[in-house]
Amino acid sequence: MADAFRRCRRWPARLARAVAVSAICLLPSAISAQQPQPATQTPAERAKVQRDELDRVRAERERLEARMRELQGTAHDLSEERTNIERQADATSRLVRSLDSQIGALAGEVDNATSGLVIAQDELVIKRSMLQRRVREIYKRGALYSLEALLSAQSFGALVARYKYLHLVAQRDRALVRRVELLNDQISGTRTQLVRLRGEMELSREQKSEEERRLRELESARGKSLAKVQQSARQTEVRLQQIQRDEKRLGDLIAVFEAERRRAVAARPNAPAALSTLRTSDFGRLDWPVEGQILYRFGRVVNANNTTTRWNGIGIGAAAGTAVKSVAAGSVVLAEAFGTYGQTVIVSHGDGDFSVYGSLARLDVRKGQTIQKGQVVGAVGRTDPDLDAHLHFEMRPKGRAVDPLEWLRNRK
Repeated sequence: MADAFRRCRRWPARLARAVAVSAICLLPSAISAQQPQPATQTPAERAKVQRDELDRVRAERERLEARMRELQGTAHDLSEERTNIERQADATSRLVRSLDSQIGALAGEVDNATSGLVIAQDELVIKRSMLQRRVREIYKRGALYSLEALLSAQSFGALVARYKYLHLVAQRDRALVRRVELLNDQISGTRTQLVRLRGEMELSREQKSEEERRLRELESARGKSLAKVQQSARQTEVRLQQIQRDEKRLGDLIAVFEAERRRAVAARPNAPAALSTLRTSDFGRLDWPVEGQILYRFGRVVNANNTTTRWNGIGIGAAAGTAVKSVAAGSVVLAEAFGTYGQTVIVSHGDGDFSVYGSLARLDVRKGQTIQKGQVVGAVGRTDPDLDAHLHFEMRPKGRAVDPLEWLRNRK
């Protein structure tokens, strides 16, 4: 009985402290736990899925941007650059859509939290009012009210009944205090959650704005790249036409040289025949006019932009200024600039056999000069803007263009 008395005296003080704590901790925030959860995926789960998708797409775009920097730092095909820009634009477009979805998911979380805020505030007002009313009632009745109620019982049964009633009232009061404390904790946590959600929404909006700006830049770059590709295709087509015309001119010129040679032979029927310095035994054994890698081969070649080029010779890549040597002895019949061939030397080896050296940076021989095998006729240059420095080399036995690799020795 003494213990019950002491508990009854301490109970009003505890209630007073609970009321004070609830008055200090009351904050205008929401309680997401109060909102019923949908049976399907929650907004938080959807937001996580969208964040994972954003990370994945951003990683993909970073790889594309790294590849773009690599392309811009090296010689490359314009079509590959345009494809890269298109892929970047597609990745950025997907980022914008993912950010839209993330903003929508965050907005759903904010709406849930805001709805919970209203419910929590209403419940807190009710609970606080109930708690205040109970505190007033306890103080009005005094600290000894419970003891007096027990002592005034007329029988043992009445005593037990009153004790049970007071015990239930005390349990209800404790539950009320715990609920007020729980509401204050939930409100504090939800306030932090709302601040975080609103910050994430603002960040997502800024990121979306940045991605939309990036997308506009990529679309502009894609248009410029397309125009560049189209311009390059037109320039390539024009150059191909020029090359074809110059190849025909070169063939016609060699035919003229051969016709003049035949007329000269016919005019001197008793003169000894001028044999070619190119022998059948030279087939596959001639020294290379310059050492280097093959840039293009004899015959028809399909370019990266789907245009077709027919080469009457081969392109041998070498550093600009590298000496170019004649593959056999003969006389120089042409040493001058010749259209898309650039600075060109044509050597007649006799009996209608010719070798052609084009894309030269300089000429070291002159027309009419007799030269020996291995003599320097010029230096490697760069005539074609789409190719690195190289020698354009042709072999024309009896005036007909053949694959020069059949005449040159094999390299190990």
